[in-house]
Amino acid sequence: MKNYIFTILLCLIFTSCKKELSFENETFEEKSTIPCKNDCPDITIEVPIAKNKKIVADSINKKVFAVIKEIIYFGEDSTKVNDYKSLSKSFIASYEEMHQKFPNDTFGWEGKITGNVEFESEQIVNIKIDHYTFTGGAHGYQGFRSLLFNRKTGKFIFNKDLFKNEKEFKAFAEKEFRAKYHIPEKANINATGLMFENDKFQLSQNIFYTSEGLLLYYNSYEAASYADGPKEIVFPYDKVSKYLKYQ
Repeated sequence: MKNYIFTILLCLIFTSCKKELSFENETFEEKSTIPCKNDCPDITIEVPIAKNKKIVADSINKKVFAVIKEIIYFGEDSTKVNDYKSLSKSFIASYEEMHQKFPNDTFGWEGKITGNVEFESEQIVNIKIDHYTFTGGAHGYQGFRSLLFNRKTGKFIFNKDLFKNEKEFKAFAEKEFRAKYHIPEKANINATGLMFENDKFQLSQNIFYTSEGLLLYYNSYEAASYADGPKEIVFPYDKVSKYLKYQ
């Protein structure tokens, strides 16, 4: 009888664990079939797939896919692309179509997408998308995307919904940003060569939860030129917890 009860308890524990939200990375790769010697077009997508809690996982997976699709899809009819395999194929197909039209002007396209679960807590999941694409021109484009989700519901959390009072946090962040980048308090935010729109400080489009603290990450062109590169600032949680809805 004791062994029977113990077995039942183990099954219940196992079933409970199985229902916990988890992530498993999957990789998708495609290469062009057009003969080439150098810079052969290819794409690699490595992405964390949410598992177990179906409604929550589906919500997360759909948003992650939509963002990656936004980065690398160059076709005309996006309804034909509904999974990572077809998305990878569409990237190569776009290159081959361009190569057919301009055989002497197309260089090897490249796409590399790497997604990771950057941070997890009882309240949130933060997925980081590191993306690089080259489709011709002087250089490719590399950047980071932060995707924040409510761990219990799977719903995407917009930046404005991270804060108890966004205006107060923004004022705090600007003061700290000016100190880090040596911008005088009363000077124009772009006085040292930055490129904030309308000469006004803005929170970054991508905000990350990290082990060190809350990270504001400005991709190239968001706050500075490509040559100046991305800008970033990290706030220890003990300094910003009072502003945050999610910990």
